[in-house]
Amino acid sequence: MNGILVADMERCTGCKLCEIVCSVKKEWVSDPPRSRIRITIQRGGKNRLPTFCQHCEEPLCAAVCPVNAVRKDESTGLILLDRELCVGCRACVSACPLFGVGFDSVENKALRCDLCHGDPACVKYCEAGAIQYVDRDPFPTNKQRAAAKKLYSP
Repeated sequence: MNGILVADMERCTGCKLCEIVCSVKKEWVSDPPRSRIRITIQRGGKNRLPTFCQHCEEPLCAAVCPVNAVRKDESTGLILLDRELCVGCRACVSACPLFGVGFDSVENKALRCDLCHGDPACVKYCEAGAIQYVDRDPFPTNKQRAAAKKLYSP
């Protein structure tokens, strides 16, 4: 598995169905705050951007975890969270510069996307096609940078 999720803010409608689908698949309950994906809506609802773990090459979240609950799987490139080890300190949430780590206030544990083990539910149910699962290697990061610049520019 060498894929990543990418988001197209031009296509995102802000419906948040991806959040619902994710929470149902991962937590067995329709509770969007417990999703591994979040829709950020800014500027009067004009800009919408799905945010999720980008499975960084050098994950800051893993570096700051005091109990080593976050680790990189070298065979897949995925950044994985062992929720049994997680103590709920939120260090990984604070360390992620891409807002890719969430927090489950019900279980007091971090939340992160594991790409549904290569079959992301959010992609299947995104009717607008705003979320795609693509091969990591040829994907140009300049598309991600352009989307972030547009979202966060004054």
